[in-house]
Amino acid sequence: MAMIAIGGAIGTGLFLGSALAVHTAGPAVILSYLLGAVIALLMMGALSEMAVAHPTAGSFGVYAELYLSRWSGFVVRYTYWAAQSIAIGGEATAAAIYCRWWFPGLPAWFWIVLFSLIIVGANAMGVGSFGEFEYWFAMIKVAAIVVFIAFGALLLTHIVHEPGVGFANFTAHGGFLPHGLAGMWLAMGFVIFSYIGTEVVAVTAGEAHDPVRAVPQALRSMVVRLILFYVGAMVVLIAVVPWEQVQSGSDVRASPFVRVFQLLHIPGATHIMNFVVLTAALSSMNCDLYLCTRMIFSLARGGYAPQTLGKVSTRGTPIRALLVSTVGLAVATVVAALSPNTAFVYLLGIALFGGIFVWIMVFVTHLAFRRAWIRQGHEPLPVRMPAYPWFTLLGLALLVGILISTWWVEGMRPTLLAGLPWLGLLSLGYLYWSRRHRAGEE
Repeated sequence: MAMIAIGGAIGTGLFLGSALAVHTAGPAVILSYLLGAVIALLMMGALSEMAVAHPTAGSFGVYAELYLSRWSGFVVRYTYWAAQSIAIGGEATAAAIYCRWWFPGLPAWFWIVLFSLIIVGANAMGVGSFGEFEYWFAMIKVAAIVVFIAFGALLLTHIVHEPGVGFANFTAHGGFLPHGLAGMWLAMGFVIFSYIGTEVVAVTAGEAHDPVRAVPQALRSMVVRLILFYVGAMVVLIAVVPWEQVQSGSDVRASPFVRVFQLLHIPGATHIMNFVVLTAALSSMNCDLYLCTRMIFSLARGGYAPQTLGKVSTRGTPIRALLVSTVGLAVATVVAALSPNTAFVYLLGIALFGGIFVWIMVFVTHLAFRRAWIRQGHEPLPVRMPAYPWFTLLGLALLVGILISTWWVEGMRPTLLAGLPWLGLLSLGYLYWSRRHRAGEE
């Protein structure tokens, strides 16, 4: 479960989206990733408490329905499903960008279609195959980041580079805060996208053998590792490469991690790292498809989607829900064909709204959950959010601020332009569903 969660979090948000974060914040992106870790810790504290109380495949969507309202459960689950579906398309687009490093003549849509077939096939084989597939994908990512950080530590000294690179790049190009604290804050949209995916632990709780033990253990190990990986990788990246050379604008053409080895002229290393970031994108595609398949499956079982999507195959896999969840891959294919240079940022912006909105609703739900749990006289849970309700309110406030600030970030306006109308459309859909539901009961 811990490796699946890491696989869900470590993907193009770090390996490709970090270039956009560095462009926005400069060296202060390190502080952005630390703040992102704090928010992720708070969110996982709130979510794990509810997951232990209610281990179910619907996870936070079910909790919102139980402790807020049916509308909340409806909107949270559909928003998460849509966001993850689009995120799958974003990951596929990133994979196409990586492949362009080797095969510049092939169009992006070709790679998107090829990788889509591979990932859909892996998910259709059953949860056991998914777990095995994702475990090894995640292992490649983790090993690569560890090697990257270790190599960077050697490079910063005189051990493998004479003289050592040192930390001059932290302040040599406009200072540590070249765009001020505002730049550090505006980078949070890209940074928090790197952490979105950690909530997969709560979704997998419904299929865990012993969720009371497995969920807290997976959360603890995952969060600590992510903080070390993300912050350590950013320190190395900023120290080795002048931040102005990492990325310029929203036309993302390669991973900044590949760029590090390119600038250092290390033979073969760029190809190895490009392969690693490619597997990272495929891993995130795999994990995101698992997530949104379970979410639409939960909607069908709850009566919010066609019942046929709630059926499973002989292997226990919701095949029909899986096929419906590939809509994001179709969107990515079209967007990549129409706008190949900016497709990734556009898809990231749309998916970001859903991820942040769901995290916001996790905090809102937790406030209601804790009050109801105490009022109903239940025993204290083995996993509890510390400093309740202040930490819950802090996480909520930070996420609302990040969501609003995306309006002033280059290339990120689709976050609000697409997200807010989506909520309005979902609310109308819920009104239609609730009227039909009441009419059916009468």
